[in-house]
Order: sequence, then structure tokens, then C-alpha cells
Amino acid sequence: MPSHTSHRYTVAVKRDFIAQHFLVGGDWGAENLRHSHHYVVEVQLEGDRLDQHGYLVDIVDIERNLEALVAHYRDQTLNDLPEFAGLNPSIEHFARILCQTLAERIRAETLTAITVKLWENEIAWAAYTQRVESRK
Repeated sequence: MPSHTSHRYTVAVKRDFIAQHFLVGGDWGAENLRHSHHYVVEVQLEGDRLDQHGYLVDIVDIERNLEALVAHYRDQTLNDLPEFAGLNPSIEHFARILCQTLAERIRAETLTAITVKLWENEIAWAAYTQRVESRK
């Protein structure tokens, strides 16, 4: 009986930006007041095979899409943006929103999952992973 071995490639790109938010729905002291975070976002793309050029995903495509997304949030107050309407702008929600947006924009037939890991400071982060269908 042949053994089943799982192989996976991962490519990651990282960017940083500053944005503001304030938490709602609970008593979190200073977190309830508008404040800034120096966010660091890392996007990890996964797949089990490479394309004809030896790439999992074109890194220029990843960088272009991530930079456009970061530019959208840079120096903004998350609470004021429509994608956060009715949501507490936690790093968990923010990681999901970033991941789902990138999953819509990045196209690669080799891609099986995207993970966004989002730090709001040096010690705290949240991550969200989305499986994606193979597509061009």
C-alpha cells in the first residue's frame, strides 16, 4: 500500500501600516477610545504544486494586491469604513476582512489556501485562513 505524503508550498509577503480604531460593545478602558496601531500584515499563500514557471503564485501579483489593500486602510479609522459596519474592529475581524479581500483578488491555479496573520503590536496577533478554489 503506497504511503500518502502531503506536500505544500508556502509563499509569504509582509507589509506594515498605521490605522486607528476604537473597540465597542464592552468596557475595555483605553481601548474604547480612538487610538492607533502599527499593524503588520503577513499574507501566506499555500498550494501543493507550482506553475510552469516554478512559482506557487507570482509574487509581484501578491505585492501589488497587498499594497493596494494596505493603502486602503493606511491612516484610516477602521470603525468609519463600511466593511466594519456593525462589527467591533478587532484584529480577528480585521484579519478575516483582509484575507477574504485578498482571496477575491489573487488568482492562481496552484493556490489552495490564503492565511492572513495580523499583528496589532509586537506581542498580539490574530490569523484567518481561507481555502480557495483553483482558478486563473
